[in-house]
Amino acid sequence: MDVNLTMNLVQKIADLKKNHGAMKYLKNTSWLLGEKILRIVVGLFIGIWIARYLGPENFGIFSYAQSFVGLFLAIATLGLDGIVVRELVNHSDQREQLLGSAFILKLAGSILVLILIAISMQFNDNDLTTVTLIFIIASATVFQSFNVIDFYFQSKVLSKYVVYSNIFTLLLSSIIKVVLILNEAPLIAFAYVILFDSFVLMSGLICFYFKQSLSIFHWKVSVNSIYSLLKDCWPLILSGFVVSLYMNIDQVMIKSMLDSSAVGQYAAAVRISQAWYFIPMVISASLFPAILNAKKVTDELYKDRLQGLYDIMLWLAIVIAVPVTFFGEFIIHLLYGDEYSEAAGVLIIHIWTGIFIFLGLASTKWFIAENLQKVLFYRALLGAVLNICLNYILIPKYGIKGAAISTLIAQLFASYLFNLTHKKLLITFKLQSKSILWPVRKIKLFSNS
Repeated sequence: MDVNLTMNLVQKIADLKKNHGAMKYLKNTSWLLGEKILRIVVGLFIGIWIARYLGPENFGIFSYAQSFVGLFLAIATLGLDGIVVRELVNHSDQREQLLGSAFILKLAGSILVLILIAISMQFNDNDLTTVTLIFIIASATVFQSFNVIDFYFQSKVLSKYVVYSNIFTLLLSSIIKVVLILNEAPLIAFAYVILFDSFVLMSGLICFYFKQSLSIFHWKVSVNSIYSLLKDCWPLILSGFVVSLYMNIDQVMIKSMLDSSAVGQYAAAVRISQAWYFIPMVISASLFPAILNAKKVTDELYKDRLQGLYDIMLWLAIVIAVPVTFFGEFIIHLLYGDEYSEAAGVLIIHIWTGIFIFLGLASTKWFIAENLQKVLFYRALLGAVLNICLNYILIPKYGIKGAAISTLIAQLFASYLFNLTHKKLLITFKLQSKSILWPVRKIKLFSNS
């Protein structure tokens, strides 16, 4: 009797720990989702106001400058996000070395970005205003080196501190942008706001890091850690660069093949379509530690959590895409006005790209967990090559709608069909495909219970 009582007590304690762990991840995800929902509401409202204020021509120049910088962002981030979080989860005792080494790598990457942009400016015909915008926006990557603090909070499932910093930055930035619009500020002022935002966010992260009784002055630069991180992340740097290429190349090619006004029209639609991409980023980032921990327990639990992640991703994307398809034209006219009427067709096509973006971002975590970072490069390369080639064919024929079609096809192949190319990746293809049948699986489970 005593033995049974003891066993029951142990089981109850285990259940409590399990529930506590689940609640911890749920709360962490809730913090991130809450902040991103606020960002999408405030950001869209302010972004649309800016687009209306600037008009398609100036808004196109501003969006082009951001996209041009975006081509180089992978060099600044170095694909360290998932790698550093993984190492902090598995080797928490090496926190100072990991954060210090990651910071130095990101800082070096941001300086390299500025150098490469300066070189690239010698080979294009951008005017002085556009070049100035590009350099101001690119300078923000220096302050973003301190985002390694975010990696620490992710590893400890303490994203609420990152949320606090982001919300303060968002509100302050929004107030400044409203003041600029009301005072009819020039285009360049909005670029300086991007730089200022990075500085404020950096300050907030450092502040909350100190409140954890930790200090950035305790960070250590370890040659071994730098070597280890670079060894693991170099495939992610390459794949990240290629991803940046085909996520931003559309607007760069549209300006080259059409004009700045067309870029403005395309950017207006894409801003709405991409506004939802925070969802897979937040969910994946928050649940990544849980997936890593499940891998240590059993393979069945590991696959179950991956399947659940893919189910959520796919059907959230569909729920978003269907109504936007039917009301895309109304949405554009309501938000941007008649001046941006060409953006409606782009939105209706581009919104379906979200399905493969959602699945792709979720599967990226699986690639990292399985230490298959090298394969991510080939996946991204396929998407980039397809997107660029299709842009050359479809933009002259269909205009900005052609760019949207190119992106959709490229994402279909890169994020989904690519998983058919190797037997190691078939498990991901099966799990993603199984997500399509999620309603059927749930009905069967309910009927069998």
